[in-house]
Amino acid sequence: MNISLTNVDSVNAVLQIIITKEDYLEKVESSLKNFRKKANVPGFRPGTVPAGMVKKMYGKSIIAEEVNKLVGEGLYNYIQENKLNVLGEPLPNEEKQQPVDFATEGDYEFFFDIALAPEIKLALTKKDKITYYAINVNEELVEKQIDSYKANYGKYETISEGAKETDLTKGKITELENGKAKENGISVEAGVVMASYIKDAEEQAKFVGVKPGDVITFNPGKAYEGNETEIASLLHIEKDAVEAISPEFSFEVTEVTRYKEADLDQELFDKIFGEGTVKTAEEFRTKVKETVAQQFTPDSDYKFLLDAKELLEKKAGDIEFPDAFLKRWLIASGKERTAESVEAEYPKIVEDLKFHLIKEQIAKDKDLKIENEDVKAIAIQAARAQFAQYGMMGLPDEMVENYANDMLKNQDNARNLVDRAMENKIIESLKSTLGVTEKAISLEEFRKFFGNETAEETEA
Repeated sequence: MNISLTNVDSVNAVLQIIITKEDYLEKVESSLKNFRKKANVPGFRPGTVPAGMVKKMYGKSIIAEEVNKLVGEGLYNYIQENKLNVLGEPLPNEEKQQPVDFATEGDYEFFFDIALAPEIKLALTKKDKITYYAINVNEELVEKQIDSYKANYGKYETISEGAKETDLTKGKITELENGKAKENGISVEAGVVMASYIKDAEEQAKFVGVKPGDVITFNPGKAYEGNETEIASLLHIEKDAVEAISPEFSFEVTEVTRYKEADLDQELFDKIFGEGTVKTAEEFRTKVKETVAQQFTPDSDYKFLLDAKELLEKKAGDIEFPDAFLKRWLIASGKERTAESVEAEYPKIVEDLKFHLIKEQIAKDKDLKIENEDVKAIAIQAARAQFAQYGMMGLPDEMVENYANDMLKNQDNARNLVDRAMENKIIESLKSTLGVTEKAISLEEFRKFFGNETAEETEA
């Protein structure tokens, strides 16, 4: 096999591959022998088909298969060994590539177009000024987070007073007919209703103020009109049976429970931050403030990277791209892409590609590497963030680590986490390389950068 590269310009090249008969003949002969052992040809027992007949029947396809394998391996190895930073994947050259006749054993010639990533030079110094916006965690945000913790870690308690709209009313539900229990009708021993979920005001009012021992008559179909799923769940029946239910049911109240927020005590402190981590309300507030600040850090980093993007693109200057090749590759690699759709999307694609290459160059210049420990740390961070969204703080390290390991088993997740780990390293590198001035601003001011969209999810 002979492979050579000819540069067309700084970002386009043609790669020529010559596969000689000696490269593939032995593999073809081996494959033909295997086919001969298995070939099922009328008039011949397996393994007795003449070799010439097997070659005539399968020779062309086997040569094509083996040669294509060699071409694929040759392309990959040449790119890797010569450390070519290619964009997209090689495409057959439309001018030089001639039809290949695999019916005749001989040497085969292949030509591929490849796109080379443009060279990017970044001379970054402390003279390159940029602002890092740190979100100021004020007392209002701390109080809001504490209220969220108290709400998330509260519990339902039994009450004897009349039910409010947001209380859970439990009781026995019985289908009625002419005011009495319907024979073989629906009966639910432990039905649960929250009045605030009932759409109809008249039906909702029936459950407000009830106490254990009270019996009311209500109409589930009217109460949850248009929501067959809710009705079926309440009555423990299938959805297709909802239409046939009676208009009247009795509800015998057995219990009323009310949600009570958690107290600001040691039990709450331990649940959120782990046993004994904080011991006073003052320490708790300090820890909450630190936690909220940590939750806002990714938003500040994101804003920093956006601002750095603008600076870096100016430093990189005009970058030449192999536009014709990239458009051709985009059409070839996307089933639903057309020349028109690629033309419309191309400016955004090139913009993203430009910044991707800039980040690659920073990683190369600073010799940034991603180790397994980096990816694991990001996975654990992501796992804790997901748990935090549900108010689950202070979970055992083993539990969080197991969840992170499960995330890494998914290839898409793992790939995204690797990208995040590298991006974090790039951000930290830029912080130390550029002339960064930190500025504390309020959450409201920060939101104005993004139309109030960023940093909202960070609030619990």
